[in-house]
Amino acid sequence: MLHIGVLQFTLEIPYAESLKDKRAVIKSLKDRLRRSFNVSISEIEDLDDCTIGTLGAVIAGGDIAHINSQMDHLLNELNEWRDGTLTDHQLEIISPR
Repeated sequence: MLHIGVLQFTLEIPYAESLKDKRAVIKSLKDRLRRSFNVSISEIEDLDDCTIGTLGAVIAGGDIAHINSQMDHLLNELNEWRDGTLTDHQLEIISPR
């Protein structure tokens, strides 16, 4: 059975002085998370704010425990991220009924 883990999170990027600065930092983070966790990830809100980024990450798989573990590891990575601060997140695992 297919299960989908959805993580929406908000980051504060305090030193970004322009959208160009923010986009460079977000791109680097997205590339690293894609490589490390095999997630689909996109910036979804706060596109015009140069110090705040809201992103969504999605993982699909057959094992809820594995998806939950991957999302926990991803959150740990975000908490340790040096270029900004994780300020908010929501995690949901969707399973067909």
